[in-house]
Amino acid sequence: MQSAETVLSVLCERGRRGLPCDELYRQLFNPQLYLLAYGRIYANQGAMTPGVTQETVDGMSQAKIGRIIGAMRHERYRFRPVRRVRIPKKNGTTRPLGLPTWSDKLVGEVIRLLLEAYYEPTFSDRSHGFRPGRGCHTALREIAHTWTGTAWFIEGDIADCFGSLDHDLMIETLSEKIHDNRFLRLVRNMLEAGYLEDWTWGATLSGAPQGGVASPILSSIYLHKLDEFVETVLIPEYTRGARRARNPAYLELQNRLAKARRRGDRAEARMLRREMVRLPSSDPDDPGYRRLRYCRYADDHLLGFAGPKAEAEEIKQRLAQFLRDELKLELSNDKTLITHARTGAARFLGYEITVQHNSSKFTRRRRAVNGQVALRVPLEVIKAKCAPYLQRGKPAKQAALTNGDDYTIVSTFGAIYRGIVQYYLPAGDVHRLHRLRWVMETSMLKTLAGKHRSSVSKMAAKHKATIQTPHGPRTCFEARIERDGRQPLVARFGGIPLHRQKSATVVDRQPTRVDYPHKELITRLLSDTCEICRQTGNVEVHHVRALADLGIPGPIRPKWAEAMAKRRRKTLVVCTTCHDHIHTGQSAAPPMQ
Repeated sequence: MQSAETVLSVLCERGRRGLPCDELYRQLFNPQLYLLAYGRIYANQGAMTPGVTQETVDGMSQAKIGRIIGAMRHERYRFRPVRRVRIPKKNGTTRPLGLPTWSDKLVGEVIRLLLEAYYEPTFSDRSHGFRPGRGCHTALREIAHTWTGTAWFIEGDIADCFGSLDHDLMIETLSEKIHDNRFLRLVRNMLEAGYLEDWTWGATLSGAPQGGVASPILSSIYLHKLDEFVETVLIPEYTRGARRARNPAYLELQNRLAKARRRGDRAEARMLRREMVRLPSSDPDDPGYRRLRYCRYADDHLLGFAGPKAEAEEIKQRLAQFLRDELKLELSNDKTLITHARTGAARFLGYEITVQHNSSKFTRRRRAVNGQVALRVPLEVIKAKCAPYLQRGKPAKQAALTNGDDYTIVSTFGAIYRGIVQYYLPAGDVHRLHRLRWVMETSMLKTLAGKHRSSVSKMAAKHKATIQTPHGPRTCFEARIERDGRQPLVARFGGIPLHRQKSATVVDRQPTRVDYPHKELITRLLSDTCEICRQTGNVEVHHVRALADLGIPGPIRPKWAEAMAKRRRKTLVVCTTCHDHIHTGQSAAPPMQ
């Protein structure tokens, strides 16, 4: 039996070479892929959330994988309807979110692994959403570094994209490269499984369920046709000219400058040089020069066009027509805009994107800033991020956090602040976030003061610290938990220099997950030994949402909880008997030494 890595590498090579995939369904019989999928998704928050049944990641076992593979072999596996809940949107409406059962999540992750391995090498370099090694910052860097001289921004947003994907077109798109009807039938069954909302079944006539594990890769495959249309049709048609024609007025001054220098007239040469730097060297209205650039993140896409507005309007209409006729999607009228790049700003991925123009700023005796793309932090974002910490216009304490210890309070404020700042570090005006820093810092200190019945100044003096950064020492606030024989736990707020970083990346994220076969949990599961009674065979994995659910240490806490707390793991490999005892509250045998 091939390892999961071998299967995925073979699929990746076939996709890179453009070869069709004929036997994809049989890969679903490989238990190594299910172990890999389990190792990737068991730590997700939704793994303990039930769908239409009470099945969750708790109780995962090799036997369950065997039952799924057995159903796959006889083509008896059927996806259950997802449990639909509504989550609020910024505009006051709600978005449906589907919660699949655990088995469907596991199978969906295997399908995602197979599809991603095969299709990832074929995707466009201008697509950045739901792709490994890419994200919002890679899309923004591409725009900032390569879109110089853009005159118009065409903002595109597809109305209800994930809920409007046509199932027949999706299967037809997959069948162009995947010549395996069994796999295509399984994908169709996943798309048409339906949903339960208030215990009423509803059919999913279109779309991929939001919350489905395989939905992102399916949407990327579907929207790849949009990337191909823009790259093979629109960009070649609306791009011409190697470079702009030279400005006649600039050329005349250049000739006069050369003559003055030959005569040795240095005063006139300086005067001509000053006039030259005030003129563009190229003709900004050159009719023989056009540039169209494109970037997409999920269903949001942005086009930058150097040319007249009439042609920008034409590009927008052709884009809308292609989406309507070929992909059966509609552009959102409220969010699809044409914005003048120099006098306005396009909104994309939470940033304002504009083109700079300043004839009075000179860098090395030239107006180097003109035509450069600038990324800015929208004022609305700063106001929205400050709002939860304000009361009557002033920073206020967070009553919900006063029951936590100092470490919890500082770490909560610090994590939120770092996430916002790290996302907006590529912006040229990231210094605007000083307002957010002051609001959150004051709110944090008031929360600490409310907890200890003290003052803000005393809390600031208690927790203030100085750290070294690439821009010199910075003041921050720290809370520590000392531990015997180990490094102390340190929570920190602030200390991030609000200076632009062109190549910034989000570093305050969850630790990188190491996939099977190096996954510690998978190794424990494959050992097939109960970690409580040490019996071998027929083991399952017991999961808890958080270590805090294990209870307070002491004689009352069960032995299995002590074993999990000692390992500092939210998982415990147990036999079925011990697992039943855990859920029924009966005492189980103590772990053997």
